[in-house]
Amino acid sequence: MSDTLGDKTLTTTPPEGRSAGGDGASVAPSPVPRKRRAGGADWTKRLEIALLAGPAIVMFLAFVIFPVVMAAYYGFFKWKGFGPPTEFVGLDNYLIIFKDSAFQDALMHNGFIVVMSLVLQGPAAIALALLLNQRMRGRSLVRVLIFVPYVISEVIVGTGWALMLQTTGAVNDFLEKVGLPDWTVDWLSDPDVAIWSLMIIISWKYIGFAVILFLAGLQSIPEELYEAAAIDGASYWQMQRSITLPLLGPTIRIWAFLSIIGSLQLFDLVYIIWGQYVATTAGTSTMATYMVGEGRNAGNYGYGNAVAVVLFVISLVIALIYQRFVLRRDTAGALTEGKK
Repeated sequence: MSDTLGDKTLTTTPPEGRSAGGDGASVAPSPVPRKRRAGGADWTKRLEIALLAGPAIVMFLAFVIFPVVMAAYYGFFKWKGFGPPTEFVGLDNYLIIFKDSAFQDALMHNGFIVVMSLVLQGPAAIALALLLNQRMRGRSLVRVLIFVPYVISEVIVGTGWALMLQTTGAVNDFLEKVGLPDWTVDWLSDPDVAIWSLMIIISWKYIGFAVILFLAGLQSIPEELYEAAAIDGASYWQMQRSITLPLLGPTIRIWAFLSIIGSLQLFDLVYIIWGQYVATTAGTSTMATYMVGEGRNAGNYGYGNAVAVVLFVISLVIALIYQRFVLRRDTAGALTEGKK
């Protein structure tokens, strides 16, 4: 606006935040754009990620990826374990593996252990978890006693069971004293019995881990669901079938995955109880015991590395298939980034 004062004309600019029309309406000042230092922020974030994840990545590369690569490399040689490998045999080691009937038997034993571990331990662990989830006297003590075998060293477990299950051991002696002498068998050497003896030992050893996992899963189920079902007249077993098992599903699937991978890589208990040669004749050999027996103990480290690579590939393929078709729903629910 302009005001005339004598011969002089004064021009004034409307104050900031007030319209030129003089009506008093406020106008928000336009923000001054600031230049982002995108490069600096990105480098800071990358440096933070490198500092936090770098040590773990280095350890993973050094103790997982590098040994696998070196095992695959040595698997192409006939190598005695010392000095650089020079006798290149190509794929002969891998071809021998799949043609060897002993490896085929070991692979079948691992498959049997995988299936029976799921069949025997799963239902028993769920039943024990449901029982121990109830309010009862001595519940904490029973939980500890069930979990104790899992934390005991495999050497102690294997040695103890080997002493009890031998022909003159505590088990046969107990059966004779209770009037069941016909039930006494060679629990460790009879091929028809030894694999079941192994399954009993494995179940006794690892069922505590499954029980603890399932108890943790049961604690996350809201109690209000059971109260609402009880008001609607649902029985105890109906509530377990319709509420407990579906909501416990993710925990069961994770336990099953761990059980499968552990069964494929089973070594210590079999090697301690049966040893290298008895395990083969008793029908309890596994791919891991076959690897040690035909590789290190036979002085053929190149062949042993080839077996290790085959065991790694089998475990990896099964893990990927399981994650793709079984764990997909659980992992998809956890990955929410980028979803609207």
